[in-house]
Amino acid sequence: MGAGHSHGGGAARASSRHKGRLVAALVLLATFLVVEVVTAFATHSLALLSDAGHMLTDVVGLAMALAAVHLADRAAGDHPRRTFGLYRLEILAALANAVLLVGVGAYVLVEAIRRLASPAEVLTGPMLVVAVLGLVVNIVAFALLRAGSRESLNVEGAYLEVAADALGSIGVIVAAVVLEVTDWAWIDPVIGIAIGLVILPRAWRLGGQAVRILVQAAPPGTDLAAMRDQLATIEGVVDVHDLHVWTLTSEMDVASAHLMVRVGTDAHGVLDQARELLRHGYAIEHATLQVEPDDHRGCDQVTW
Repeated sequence: MGAGHSHGGGAARASSRHKGRLVAALVLLATFLVVEVVTAFATHSLALLSDAGHMLTDVVGLAMALAAVHLADRAAGDHPRRTFGLYRLEILAALANAVLLVGVGAYVLVEAIRRLASPAEVLTGPMLVVAVLGLVVNIVAFALLRAGSRESLNVEGAYLEVAADALGSIGVIVAAVVLEVTDWAWIDPVIGIAIGLVILPRAWRLGGQAVRILVQAAPPGTDLAAMRDQLATIEGVVDVHDLHVWTLTSEMDVASAHLMVRVGTDAHGVLDQARELLRHGYAIEHATLQVEPDDHRGCDQVTW
C-alpha cells in the first residue's frame, strides 16, 4: 500500500507573490545597465565596466528568475510527461547564473591585470556620477528583492548579486575619488580586481547549491539516520528501507521510503503517523510512502 501527500508548490507560489517586485527590479537595473556600460567605455574606467558586468549578471539572474516563476506557474496543472511540473527550471536558472558570474569575474580579472601593465586615462567626473547613481539603483533593487530572497533560491541569487553590486558601486566611487585626488592610475584596475574577487566566491556558492539539488543530494542538515530511526519507532513498523530525501526546488524538500510492518498492522495509521513525523520534524510536506507487510518478499532485491 502506498500514499503520497503533496504540498501544491509552495515555493513557486511564494515566488509568484513577489513577481511584481521582480519585474520592477529588473526594469530598473536593465535601464541603468545601459547607462553604466556607455559611461564605462566613454570614461575608459575598468572599475565601472566591471561593475556594469556585475550588474549584467543581476539583470540576467532576475530575468531567469522571472522566467522560472512564470513557467512554474504554468506547470501548476497536471501534465502527462512532467510529473513534477517545471519547478527544477528555477534551479537550472540559478546554475546558469552562477556560470555567468564565473565568466564575468574571470574576464574582469584578466582585463585588470592587463590594465595594470598599461593603465588607461580615466575620466573621473562622469565615472563618479554614474557610480553614485548605481549605488542608489542597487539599494532600491535590494529593497525590492529582500522579501522574495527568503523563499526562492533563484531570487536569493539575484538578491545577493544586487547586494554585492552595491559594494562594487562603492568601490567605483572610491576609485573615482582617489583618481581625482592623486592621479593614481593603478587604482582603477585594482578596484576592478577586487570586484572580480567578490563575484567568484558568490558564484561558487550559488553553483554549489544548484548542483547539490540537481544531483538530488539530501538537504543540508538532514539527518537521514535519525529520520530512519524515528520512522522505525512508529507502532507496527519493523523496518525502514529505501529512504530517499532530496530537494525539488527552493523550500520544497520531498521524501520517499518503504515502511515494513507486522502483518495485521493498520497501514492507514502508519501512513498518517509517518506523514506527521516528516511534516513536523523535517518540514517535508510531500512524502511518498510504501507500506508493506513483513511477509512480503522481493523488495529487498532493489539495490539502489
